[in-house]
Amino acid sequence: MTTYASHYINGQWVTARSKETLPVHDSSTEEVMATVPAGTAQEAELAVLAARAAFDAWSTLPVETRAAYLEKVAAGLKARTDEMAMAIAREVGMPLKMAKTVQVGGPTWHWGNFAKVARNFEWEKKVGNSLVVREAIGVVGCITPWNFPLSQITLKIAPALAAGCTVVLKPSEIAPVNAMILAEIIHEAGLPPGVFNLVNGMGPVVGEVLATHPEVDMVSFTGSTGAGKRVSELASQSVKRIALELGGKSASVILEDADFEAAVKGTISACMLNSGQTCSAHTRMLVPAGRYDEVKALAQTAIAKFSVGPSLDETSRLGPLVSANQRARVLGFIRTGIEEGADVIAGGAEPPAIAKGYFVQPTILGIKSTDTLAQEEIFGPVLVVIPYKDEEEAVAIANSTIYGLGGGVWSGSDEHAMKVARRIRTGQVDINGGPFNGNAPFGGYKQSGNGRENGVYGFEEFLEFKSLQLKPVTAA
Repeated sequence: MTTYASHYINGQWVTARSKETLPVHDSSTEEVMATVPAGTAQEAELAVLAARAAFDAWSTLPVETRAAYLEKVAAGLKARTDEMAMAIAREVGMPLKMAKTVQVGGPTWHWGNFAKVARNFEWEKKVGNSLVVREAIGVVGCITPWNFPLSQITLKIAPALAAGCTVVLKPSEIAPVNAMILAEIIHEAGLPPGVFNLVNGMGPVVGEVLATHPEVDMVSFTGSTGAGKRVSELASQSVKRIALELGGKSASVILEDADFEAAVKGTISACMLNSGQTCSAHTRMLVPAGRYDEVKALAQTAIAKFSVGPSLDETSRLGPLVSANQRARVLGFIRTGIEEGADVIAGGAEPPAIAKGYFVQPTILGIKSTDTLAQEEIFGPVLVVIPYKDEEEAVAIANSTIYGLGGGVWSGSDEHAMKVARRIRTGQVDINGGPFNGNAPFGGYKQSGNGRENGVYGFEEFLEFKSLQLKPVTAA
C-alpha cells in the first residue's frame, strides 16, 4: 500500500495539516491500495493564493515557453506510462491493456497537442479600428471525476496552462493516485511555483473553496449533473466563468437500412467501454419495432464476448466498477428495470462468479421509452433496447431525456445517418461508428453541461476577449 501524506502547493510537497486520510481501493480486489490526505479548506485557500501570486508572471511568458513546458509533461507521462496505467487499472477497473491506450495514451497525446494549439492560435486580430486580443482568464479551479481521471485532469489543466492560466486541481478522492503521479511529473518538468497546485480532499470541503473563493476566476468541473448544479450555484455568487461536463443518456439510433450486425456490435462496444462508466456511453439502443427479435439475438451474441474479470488479467475485456457504492447503485437500477417489466436479454442483477471485486454482469434489457432506465444515467455495464415505430418517434425518443452529451446513428448511408443526426439535440453524434476525434469539441446540450473540451475549442474556454480601440489614422 502506498501512503501519500502531502499536497502539492506553490511548487513543493507540503505535509498535510490533517491526519485524516482517504482510502483508495483496488476495484478488482477491494483491498486498500493507497491513502491520500483529506485536505482542509485552509490548504485549498493556500493553493488558490499561490496560483494567484503566480498568475501574472506565467500569463506573460512567451507562448513558446509555456508550450515547451507542456511537452516536457507529455514526455514525462510517456516515460511513466506503465506505472500510470497500472494505477488507473487498479483504481478504476479498466483492463490494463486498454488503460494503457485509452487512460494514459490519450492524455499523453493531449498534452503535446495543446502545446501545438497554443503555438498556432491567433492571439490577436484587427477588427476595424480595434485590436482584439485573447488573454488568460486567470486562476482556474479544476474539479475532476474518477472514471477517466487522468484524461479529465488533462483536458482541463493542459489547455488552461497553455492559455496562461494557473490552476488548482482537486482530483476525485476515489481515484487520486494517478493525479499524484502527474503532480510528480509536473514538478520534474520544472513549472514555476504556484502555476500548478493539487489538493486532495472531498468536494464539500476542498471543492467548495474552489467554487466560492474570490481569487478563483473560473471553475472547470466534470461529474454528475447534481454536483454540477451545486458548483454552478456556488460559483454564481462571484460570477465566475463555469465549464461543466456532466451526465449523459446517449442514444444509438439504428435505422431500418443499417447493417444491423455492425450497428448492434458497435453500440454494445460504445456502451461497455470502461464497464459503462463513461458519461457519453451509448446506453440506449433504439431499434425498429419490427426487428426487435433480430436485434435481441445479435445482442446476445455480441455481449457474450465481453469476458468479465480483474483489471490486471489479460483475458478480461470488462473489469469491475470503481467502488462498492457504484456497484450497489448499478445493481439497484437493474432491479428497478426488472421490476418495471424489462425483457432481460442478457445479464441481470446476480453477481458474476468472482470472489472479490466490484463486478456486475454486462446487462442488456428491453424496455419502454417511459421506463426509469430510459431516463436515468446508470453509469455501469447496462444497455437498454427501446423499440420505435418510425424515424420521427426515434428522434423524439433520442431527445426525450434531460441530457444531450453523445449518441450515434447507424444507416446504410452516411447521408441518411447525418440527416437524422442533425435532429438529435446532443453535443456529438457518431455516424456509423465514426471514431473519437481529440480535436473535435466534446461537451453537451441541456443538462449535460456548458462549454467544450478538446483541441482549440477546449483551449478557448480558458481565454478572455479584450478589445483595444485604436484611434483611426487620418489622412494628412
